[in-house]
Amino acid sequence: MRGPHNLWRLIRTGATLERTGAMRAVMDALDAPRPLRIVLRGVVWPFRWLGYKGDPGMPPATRALSALGPAYIKFGQVLSTRPDVVGDELANQLRVLQDKLPPFSLAEAKRSIETELGVPADDIFMEISEPVAAASIAQVHKARVRDTGEAVAIKVLRPGIERAFRKDIDAFYLAATVIELLGPKARRLRPMDVITHFEGVVMGELDLRLEASSASEFAANTANDEGFTLPEIKWPHSGRRVMTMGWAEGQPMGDNAALDAAGHDRAVLGERVLQLFLNHALRDGFFHADMHQGNLKVAPDGDIIAYDFGIMGHIDEYTRRVYAEILYGFIRKDYKRVAEVHFEAGYVPADQDVDEFARALRAVGEPIFGLDATKVSMGRLLSYLFEVTERFGMETRTELILLQRTMVVVEGVARSLNPQINIWKVAQPVVENYIRQSIGPKALARDLGKTAMVLARFGPRLPGLVEAALIRQALPPEPPATRETWLLWLGAGLSASGGAVAMAALIYLLD
Repeated sequence: MRGPHNLWRLIRTGATLERTGAMRAVMDALDAPRPLRIVLRGVVWPFRWLGYKGDPGMPPATRALSALGPAYIKFGQVLSTRPDVVGDELANQLRVLQDKLPPFSLAEAKRSIETELGVPADDIFMEISEPVAAASIAQVHKARVRDTGEAVAIKVLRPGIERAFRKDIDAFYLAATVIELLGPKARRLRPMDVITHFEGVVMGELDLRLEASSASEFAANTANDEGFTLPEIKWPHSGRRVMTMGWAEGQPMGDNAALDAAGHDRAVLGERVLQLFLNHALRDGFFHADMHQGNLKVAPDGDIIAYDFGIMGHIDEYTRRVYAEILYGFIRKDYKRVAEVHFEAGYVPADQDVDEFARALRAVGEPIFGLDATKVSMGRLLSYLFEVTERFGMETRTELILLQRTMVVVEGVARSLNPQINIWKVAQPVVENYIRQSIGPKALARDLGKTAMVLARFGPRLPGLVEAALIRQALPPEPPATRETWLLWLGAGLSASGGAVAMAALIYLLD
């Protein structure tokens, strides 16, 4: 599928990028070398008239990707989480990419439901609505379960979307190959790795069972979070191409007028959404990575409701501790400790100067903390931090990039609810509580307990594992060349180890 027959698809893509003005923006963002720019523009310019026109009211990149269709829209969304690849300016443009497409018919949706669940849709649901939302991969219908009358949301994949995405992904791989061949300098951006990452994200979203599983895990983690609820997954009515969950009834988080009319305190909501996100990221290490206003509602009782779990972020426990110490160090303006944490975690190579790194971090933190408290941005701080660490040789960490991107989005949600919110004041108790729980005597005792449990499980096998390790050290890297050498080695083994090494050598010889 990744052969030359994809050239026409790439030419059509290039023509659209050129016609919408996105070609220059993309090449600038990728810092593409001049020869590559000349070759690409030389190839696509004669075909410019074949490109889609798109919406002139959009920025060039979002205009082009929206015109090219679902796979390109989703690709733009994924790239918006990777400012380390496309740069901050282009990432910001892609972040507001409109994920809305013309819906497919209700009749097609019912056919998909019947094919997936093995029962006619009208036998399971009643009052199935026309699409209430249509995105690049799926669309949503409101309905009621026939047996219970409960209101539900039914998410259905677009017909043929898997095949369409596969074709476009194959073309993306070809494009990445061309870029690596024609622009050696662009290899630092790892275009093939970027496409592989995109393929993994998309293939996960094309199996709604995985999204349902993420929603279920997220619900289990947050079951005791006050003021936060998730729609319940209806597993009997869900499958690979269909997912059913409880209907989220409430006011859209992005409609301030509706929130005010319903009597909700927007300042409280702004603080809660930020603290919830930090708790999910630090406490659980599993967070909603697409937490914008379009995926949030406010229930009549004031609870925040989240939905659409196609993109979730995961951070291991060690990384969470490092991240929390970094934030806590900045909150206390202890730049030396922030620098030491980076070195202790191995994020910055040991041959760098810790004091010089601390001074660079102070240059990041002081201008931000010198602002009015209501203008201090944690997302901006993390963005600047990554710039500095990159200069000191820190390798890109995808999970932190996703965390930083989501932090920026959540801050935007919080500020849209309350422009005067003090981000650091709201975040401080969450970070301090996590520090107390995860770093200190209690955490040390807990870690030692976990280590003891692991050793207990492997206890009966430990002598054998140690002996096997010693044998591996004693065995020669290559079989001895002659029989006499073997006999000498066996004798040495018998005298040195009471027979264990010799027995291993004999088995090794016979094998």
